[in-house]
Amino acid sequence: MREGLRKLVWLVAIVLFVIGFYGLYERLAYGHRIADYGSYVTWGLWVAAYIYFIGLSAGAFFLSTLVYVFGVKKLERIGKLALWTAFACLIAALLSIWFDLGHMWRAWRIPIHWPISMMSWMAVLYSAYFILIVIEIWFAMRKDLVERAQAGSALCSFLVFGSRDLSPEALERDKKVLKVLGIIGIPLATAFHGGVGTLFAVVAAKHHWHSGLTPIVFLVGALLSGAGLLIFATYLWGPAEEAERNEMLKFMGYILIGLICFDFLLEIAEYLVGSYAKVPEEYLPIRYIIFGYYGKYWYTFWIVHFLGGVVLPILLASSRKPGAVALAGLLVAVTFLSVRLNIVIPGQVVPEIKGLEWAFFGPGLKYFYFPTLAEWLLTAWVTGLGMLIFLVGEKLLPITNNRA
Repeated sequence: MREGLRKLVWLVAIVLFVIGFYGLYERLAYGHRIADYGSYVTWGLWVAAYIYFIGLSAGAFFLSTLVYVFGVKKLERIGKLALWTAFACLIAALLSIWFDLGHMWRAWRIPIHWPISMMSWMAVLYSAYFILIVIEIWFAMRKDLVERAQAGSALCSFLVFGSRDLSPEALERDKKVLKVLGIIGIPLATAFHGGVGTLFAVVAAKHHWHSGLTPIVFLVGALLSGAGLLIFATYLWGPAEEAERNEMLKFMGYILIGLICFDFLLEIAEYLVGSYAKVPEEYLPIRYIIFGYYGKYWYTFWIVHFLGGVVLPILLASSRKPGAVALAGLLVAVTFLSVRLNIVIPGQVVPEIKGLEWAFFGPGLKYFYFPTLAEWLLTAWVTGLGMLIFLVGEKLLPITNNRA
């Protein structure tokens, strides 16, 4: 069963990567002319995909700290899996936002404006997070790398970088280093993903984003979506021993239910408070989320998010059956893109000045947005690439020690 699902994941990754190549070609050849956003709606699917993937990465990393910092024994066997999941999602996130830049090849200019620009802070934090997670993955794998190198693996012989000591003292040192890196990573991951929320929250002209709770909502969403993805990964690549894997999934299922309820509580509180006084700048984005934009796309909230990302996952995870818990995690992880879209798009479709949408007409001068086929294809390519990074790494590196 698990082997068949693994092959299906490989197939999905390859299909997304291949069909997405056309979107990659169009983005590189024609720039932003292939996208539907313009002068009023300036952020679209690629920004939503960016905060979606970076949330998956941060969430998976936070869960890895349960192993390496807090010593949760029930999750010990999936520590490396959580770190590698975080790494693959980080690459997908950085590519998504890179493609959204108007001048992709000027990305190097972002850090040089530190500490003036909020975006420059994000670049510094991402760089630090990237370095930390690579080092942490190496220390988490070092023992297995040495053992595979001794068994004749040329790749692992290179990756040990001459560190072949497997004495109890050396292994204990590795654990201490992992704990220190995890402790450093907690505020770092909080800062960079909370910083993404802050990047939205400080845009005072967009009332839907301009709230002190926005960074908190981003962090809770990261924990939820990352937990969902890691639950599904655990079902496929977790411990080969069925009893151990099942107990682990049941434990993670409880975490998932708690995070779903907490995240949805924040969401409902935001919608109810924002709708109460019916101030247009606050109420209209919420109305567009719940009832659709002029009657369109209402299903994004009710069908994709509420039914597929809240109700069904809670019911499935409550059953405590391993397959059902894994499906619940997958549903949460996949449907959470709709949550990110419902943050990015509705916040931009309300005119800052009443009647502005009718004052000027021309390309890009519209308060309406729906991703073009090229935007979806490029996002598919980034998703496929992130999945392939994870899958190839799982095959070549000692991320997991299971083949059952």
